[in-house]
Amino acid sequence: MTATTRTISPFHLAIPVYDLAAARHFYASVFNLPEGRSSDHWVDFDFFGHQLVIHEHPKTDSQAHAGSNAVDGHDVPVPHFGVVLGWEEWEALADRLQGQGVKFVIEPYVRFKGQVGEQATMFLFDPCGNALEFKAFKDIGQLFAK
Repeated sequence: MTATTRTISPFHLAIPVYDLAAARHFYASVFNLPEGRSSDHWVDFDFFGHQLVIHEHPKTDSQAHAGSNAVDGHDVPVPHFGVVLGWEEWEALADRLQGQGVKFVIEPYVRFKGQVGEQATMFLFDPCGNALEFKAFKDIGQLFAK
């Protein structure tokens, strides 16, 4: 099966946050993510059809930003996570985030223009330092193209 013909299964990702209230507000308000189950120490979100769980955990040095890799002239934060959106959905999200004054690590732009794997991308951090990337392809068949 190829990426374009298989049914995508929702992923589950649990990440640490040292300020549960700030992270909860960020994911609910900035991204308008529906909240699922929760407790005093964790919250589930519907992250574009996937399950994202923020778990309260004291801040440690091991959670510090590990570094970056140079990609298309930008320093991409590592580690990071995110989702591939449809082109119009990505554009709408980029416009909404810019309208909210969100601070980007890498501003929304199209990388690899005219090359295999051309894609729209943007990077930002949540309030607890987790790096997020949102991307889109005009041709989703390019997702794994070499």
